[in-house]
Amino acid sequence: MNVKELLSEGRARLVNHSAGLLEAEILLGEVLGVNRAWLYANPEQSLDPKQGARFLELVGRRKEGEPIAYLTQCREFWSLPLKVTPDVLIPRPETELLVETALAFIPEQADWRIADLGTGSGAIAFALAVERPRCEIHATEYSKAALAVARDNGRVIAPGRIQFHQGSWLAPLDGKFRLLLSNPPYVALNDPHLQQGDCRFEPGDALTPGRDALAAIRHIASESVHYLDHGGMLAFEHGYDQGNAARQILNELGYEAVETCKDMEHRERVTSGILS
Repeated sequence: MNVKELLSEGRARLVNHSAGLLEAEILLGEVLGVNRAWLYANPEQSLDPKQGARFLELVGRRKEGEPIAYLTQCREFWSLPLKVTPDVLIPRPETELLVETALAFIPEQADWRIADLGTGSGAIAFALAVERPRCEIHATEYSKAALAVARDNGRVIAPGRIQFHQGSWLAPLDGKFRLLLSNPPYVALNDPHLQQGDCRFEPGDALTPGRDALAAIRHIASESVHYLDHGGMLAFEHGYDQGNAARQILNELGYEAVETCKDMEHRERVTSGILS
């Protein structure tokens, strides 16, 4: 089969996907190592049977709901091409709000110590490394498999810029930090969203801390008071309906200037506070 025929077949098999043709193009481009423009410039190009079989295999997996990011092992975040595997959460656009919140707090020439807690693929840490090159950035991750993915990304995106630590949240860190960031799990174990869409394929411990959706946030917030400099900031992502609870947690711990930022859909998404 040629490029045009394979794309037609892929689109037919993904007929129930709103972006079926686009997804077929992405998957065929992945198999061939080319971009979408090449596909349209070479519609009659015949393919090796093994390439065709590989493409149809990926289409089948996508039809069953497997995320495109895992099939291509790539997802862009903050304009950075990140390697992603089923060992890490797929970076989402709303998490860029956490990066924006951090950058609004960090002066351009700052040389602060900053830590990304539960780094996953390293998305947040790498965005900060690119935008604030003088800062000393640390990233912690409990999962050895996820940390391996982050280290792979580091070798490509920011060689030698991130200090990685294997361990739970703040436990592997020493000393004080000016800024602590996290996109922790914040979905309750019984939330039906865990059985929908991409969440079905993502690592469960990156999505839910258990029955108490705020357990990880409470732990991070309470431990952060021992690691932050006075005047330092803690900022974290949370669910759209958890803003009030997040602010209450920080207020009860004595944080000041506690506020919540809304994402592009005008939903409360990132809460921050300053340690007095």
